Amino acid sequence: MKDLERIKKQLKKGTLEIIILSLISKKEMYGYEIIQQLEQNSNGFYSLKEGSLYPVLYRLEDSDFIESYMFHEEGKRKITRKYYKITDKGINQINNYLKEWNNFVFITNKILGIEGDINE
Repeated sequence: MKDLERIKKQLKKGTLEIIILSLISKKEMYGYEIIQQLEQNSNGFYSLKEGSLYPVLYRLEDSDFIESYMFHEEGKRKITRKYYKITDKGINQINNYLKEWNNFVFITNKILGIEGDINE
């Protein structure tokens, strides 16, 4: 069982950038919102702590795939949040990631002898 957990951890780590970039491409979000969306959209499979998310966001920002900005919300409480939005370079990168991902899945499934949807 330890081997399975190790493999799951590595798979998650390897797909996190493309998933986060994809989420941000659909909607500008702040960090905690990204964590919530990941958990909801994956039925808990991607359950991140801030300490795991922010290094990925910083790498994406350093690569100019996303940009951050501060947003001040007025209401009962004044809240300032750091939001992330995708750049044109980030959109191009998603397309590159998706091509690589599809190729990876196709070849891996072929080697493993898996055809079609594995949930069938």
